[in-house]
Amino acid sequence: MLNKKTAAFVLSKKEFDILSLVEAEKKKLSQRQIAKLTGYSVGTVNTTFSELVEKHFIDGDKISEDGLNELEPYRVRRAVFLAAGFGSRLVPITLNTPKPLIRVHGKMIIESLLDAVVSAGIKEIVLVRGYLSAQFDQLKYKYPDIKFVENPAYNEGNNISSLLAAKNYLENAYILESDIILKNPNLVSKYQYQSNYCGVPCERTDDWCLSVEKGRISGVSVGGTDGFRMVGISYWTEEDGKKLGDCLEKVYKMPGGKERYWDSVPLTYCNKDFNLVVRSCSFEDFTEIDTYNELRAVDGAYNV
Repeated sequence: MLNKKTAAFVLSKKEFDILSLVEAEKKKLSQRQIAKLTGYSVGTVNTTFSELVEKHFIDGDKISEDGLNELEPYRVRRAVFLAAGFGSRLVPITLNTPKPLIRVHGKMIIESLLDAVVSAGIKEIVLVRGYLSAQFDQLKYKYPDIKFVENPAYNEGNNISSLLAAKNYLENAYILESDIILKNPNLVSKYQYQSNYCGVPCERTDDWCLSVEKGRISGVSVGGTDGFRMVGISYWTEEDGKKLGDCLEKVYKMPGGKERYWDSVPLTYCNKDFNLVVRSCSFEDFTEIDTYNELRAVDGAYNV
């Protein structure tokens, strides 16, 4: 099957998963190791790997130049960080410091995500700022390519205004909440197959819960059962990024639109316009600090 845009073969999901894994690992993997890492059966890995070799996408145990070319249309081009908010549940520390810049064990919360983005070779980094915006300038010392987008409306509603301010940067992009301490940098990878949200499978959660039907995210609720606890890391293809920007603008202009969280746009108001899937992860992959008590529990330096 040919992709008219790239004049290349369109990879199946199995081909993509195995080929991108071979590229990322850069070392010899047994087919049993590949099966364990991808979740496919050994038989499926055996068949798919052989097909990739026949297509000259894998040469021996390594990805070939042709294989790299096949992955190129799936490359993540940019990362958009939402960092404009006040962080009221972390008062008193956020009275003087924006939440993403709070230090945990000596490192700013946002740094683990930024380091993962840089490690993945994502060159374009966009950060939407608002509250105490000048303090984010210090990030330029370590991340000189970062681009700041100002959100003057950050205190007039919820975070829909922040993503709307970055409307022109949503294609082939990660959208990242800036209050996540990332423990597994592989959640931010160089290539993505389709638009998705990271989520942790849960029997019950009091947090934002993604509902999935036939492999597709069908909605979101605050609290739920037999779904996925939403994590603030999502990816948007070129096509979906364009649609997301248009949908954000439409919902923002609705009565009460400024009060919406941006995620409710693709997950509720415009859900039928997107074919979003969950990228499963675990609570071991990240830490979110939402309250001052949680901060004190993670870093004892705040107990004094």
